[in-house]
Amino acid sequence: MIEQPPKAALLLENVSKSFGDLRAVDSLSLRVPAGSIYGFLGPNGAGKTTTIRMIMDIIRPDPTGGRIEVLGGAAGGEVKGRIGYMPEERGLYRKMTVRRTLRYFGSIKGVAARALAGRADEWLGRVGLADWADRKVEELSRGMHQKLQFAVTCISEPEMLILDEPFSGLDPVNLDLLKAEILRMRQAGRTVLFSTHVMHEAESLCDFILLINRGRTVLDGTLEQIRSHWPSNTVAAELDGPTDFLESLPAVEAVRRDGRCVEIELAEAADEQELLRAVLPRVRVRSFEVKVPSLHEIFVRLVGGEVEEDS
Repeated sequence: MIEQPPKAALLLENVSKSFGDLRAVDSLSLRVPAGSIYGFLGPNGAGKTTTIRMIMDIIRPDPTGGRIEVLGGAAGGEVKGRIGYMPEERGLYRKMTVRRTLRYFGSIKGVAARALAGRADEWLGRVGLADWADRKVEELSRGMHQKLQFAVTCISEPEMLILDEPFSGLDPVNLDLLKAEILRMRQAGRTVLFSTHVMHEAESLCDFILLINRGRTVLDGTLEQIRSHWPSNTVAAELDGPTDFLESLPAVEAVRRDGRCVEIELAEAADEQELLRAVLPRVRVRSFEVKVPSLHEIFVRLVGGEVEEDS
């Protein structure tokens, strides 16, 4: 029996958007499986926010025959009520208290009145703002404001979350907090699409990744699929003993040293096991690891200095 692919929560097929002479999004296609975390990645100005605004029906794509399907229907209309959208430009009422803000947005998003107070307090606890519940939004730090915006996005328990640069400006503790909440949402069966220009944020979270530049697809697939096309030619090792001999080995192209730690760039077609066999009789090997290329490294190799200003 042929296994069917998971149902798509979001589909884009050959979608484009121009602003005058600027082609912000160029025949972009993507498929977000339901119940997955999908990273929509690229440098500033790649077209991420423009694409998200088309998905949310804030702006319309060019009339070129492309298609956007969200949760089984057209973008906009009824489907918007099933999506939690966190825009890059945060917009909350500064004079409201934190608790009232959550209750207000929960009510306009359809949370039942009998559940609203408990749901708001639950989310205040989840994002670490319970002690700030009766303070005004204008008193919050940037990171606290961002966590409140995330809670506002999630309080109605939408089927799909669309988060535009959700980690921008967060310290490491709060970054981990939001990542844990995103993983929890996926475990509850929800679909999460988030955009970011910082590649390492996606590596520990995403089931699927789309990298774009200048509005066009650069890479698309799982992290494993993407990395499989970019095998590493670098070994990181910790060695006890003199390492002067490394440069003379046929398998070695270049060596970078930092105390006992060395990064060894392999010659073309060289085998890391061949290198290890040559090293073992000469020094004590404390660690020896083939470096897996990061998304950041892969993307820099592909687009170099081609990035543009925000769009």
